[in-house]
Amino acid sequence: MANPDTSPHLLREIAAARARAEHSLRMKPHAKAVRYSIATRMVTVTLTNGASFSVPSAMIPGLADARDAALRAVTVGPAGVGLCWAALDVDVSVVALARLVLGSHTLMRAAGAAGGAVRSRAKAVAARENGRKGGRPPKSTQ
Repeated sequence: MANPDTSPHLLREIAAARARAEHSLRMKPHAKAVRYSIATRMVTVTLTNGASFSVPSAMIPGLADARDAALRAVTVGPAGVGLCWAALDVDVSVVALARLVLGSHTLMRAAGAAGGAVRSRAKAVAARENGRKGGRPPKSTQ
């Protein structure tokens, strides 16, 4: 019987997962660096696309009463999707922090706008087809 840890199926799944992770790291922003400022008591996350955002440490669950020395020991997780305060046993996803700062409504609106701005062959075909049908219907005044 083959070792289940080295089965061809499992090895293909691992390779596919690694390829998806590499693609995600290239195409989507992830945490590149994180730092804690004692002066402002803010956690600043720098993303791989060059953007950054800051969060007051008191807003992050589990960190409100933490001492500065423990807060400074923050690290970026291996995939860049989370932050870790090992001494405090606190892990937070970067998406959760962004949601905390910006609110989910703002993030969803931005994601929808980005999706609507995408130009694809399928979208162009659908627009032409709708144009043949008379275009966008008028807005209802009721």
